[in-house]
Amino acid sequence: MQQPIQTLSRKNYEEIFALSEFAFQYKLSPEEMEKKKAEADRHTIWGWMEEDKIAAKLHLIPLSCYINGKEFPMGGISSVATWPEHRRKGMVKHLLHHALTEMKRNGQIISYLHPFSFAFYRRFGWEHAFTEQHFSIPIEKLKKRWETSGYVRRIKPDISLLHELYSKYAIKWNGMLARDEKWWEQRVLKDDVHVAVAYEENAQAAGYIMYEVKENTVKVKELVHNSLNAHKLLLHFIGNHDSMAEKVTMIVPEDNHLPLLLDEPRFDQKIEPYFMARIVDVAAFLKAYPFTGEGEITLTVEDSFFPENTGTFEIKCVNGKTSVTRVEEQNLAQSANCSIQMLTGMLLGFKRPSDYFKAGLLTAADCEIAILERLIPAKQTFLTDFF
Repeated sequence: MQQPIQTLSRKNYEEIFALSEFAFQYKLSPEEMEKKKAEADRHTIWGWMEEDKIAAKLHLIPLSCYINGKEFPMGGISSVATWPEHRRKGMVKHLLHHALTEMKRNGQIISYLHPFSFAFYRRFGWEHAFTEQHFSIPIEKLKKRWETSGYVRRIKPDISLLHELYSKYAIKWNGMLARDEKWWEQRVLKDDVHVAVAYEENAQAAGYIMYEVKENTVKVKELVHNSLNAHKLLLHFIGNHDSMAEKVTMIVPEDNHLPLLLDEPRFDQKIEPYFMARIVDVAAFLKAYPFTGEGEITLTVEDSFFPENTGTFEIKCVNGKTSVTRVEEQNLAQSANCSIQMLTGMLLGFKRPSDYFKAGLLTAADCEIAILERLIPAKQTFLTDFF
């Protein structure tokens, strides 16, 4: 009997993108369709088939991300869609389980997705892990003496230069993508944007901005800076668009210091939930995770959707070395307990162990919370990409 989940190929592209256009309510021009097909060539696409037709589908994108300065293989879930007549039959549930199985087999030990509903994907182990802070700033607020050294120059997109600057910046946060050249070409630089680079006094590039000016607004697509001076140079550059725009919009990390740098910090600031994440293989993730400090803790993890992750793990960090051992729970006097969702959020640094404990989402003794706080680096999540 033919399995309902099948790996799709280029011969299915017309049907694949017909479902995407319907589900996500857009229409691709012939040129846009060719670009989408080129992007999809790097995806693994699974379809749930009914009478040899795609009833539902899921795309898996092979990616990598930075966590505590280390690169992790990551599976990006994208373009999950079902035709209306096939909805609420559990097809997406089966596709997600299939994707987790394949990701684990391929060594992609963490996964991201952008949800249509956080509640829906939480049922399958993904958890809120990324938030966006949106700024909308009257441009005159950026007109000040920035006390900078160096200069900014507009350039034609130079992937080599931009990638070098981005990589130094991205590693400062947890979760940023480790981009490759195709990602730059197909995803980052796919729109007609202006690019400007900040150079320090020694002509050393230290940051860049990608932006467009539309409807009296400077819309910052990406702002990367590897020094405070470069940040100020780019802010001054944005302010120099005051004859063309009345305001500036940008997305920044939650710990962004721009309000501290402005004479008048009152402007529109809005925080919105963004992406979700999920540990795919708990044992492999814990062994690869760069813990800090020293300590020993036993942690019981529950993963109801992918139960092979459920288990108890003894984590020991001594003299800069970490060992992770799976143990039998019945032999334990006590362990800290959490779900796969809370483990993901905690280790990514979206919230601290004490935050999940206070919310009743992590069961542990006070001494165990103190150990987790010591072992898990305090580094914020941030993600500038979308898929």
